[in-house]
Amino acid sequence: MAEKSYFYGLGRRKEATATARLYAGKGNITINGRTAAEYLSNNQALEAALTDPLALVEKQKDFDITILVKGGGISGQVDAIKLAIAKALASINDDLKGSLSKAGYLRRDSRMVERKKYGLRGARKREQFSKR
Repeated sequence: MAEKSYFYGLGRRKEATATARLYAGKGNITINGRTAAEYLSNNQALEAALTDPLALVEKQKDFDITILVKGGGISGQVDAIKLAIAKALASINDDLKGSLSKAGYLRRDSRMVERKKYGLRGARKREQFSKR
């Protein structure tokens, strides 16, 4: 039986869903067919956050990563990608799974936007109260 050529991970955050495939390579990251810098509009902070799980296990230059992401905004997408990469790394080796888990990269952030309520301007904002 042939060995699997990549490692897979799925991540979600808010309304964003990301799938990551890690191939043996030189550290190139592709998001929806574009380079990470191009997709994130050269936002250095988001690019750095994207590779946090890789930096923790010191494997930035060991894998080429292909990511498909949809839904949500750019911040939620980056968090979903981080979780997907961390899950893919965890599937490689139990030692990596332990260190990623301790750092909190394998836990989904479950916070979501609260829904708008009937009769209010938003989730909680009300009209100003008038006594008379």
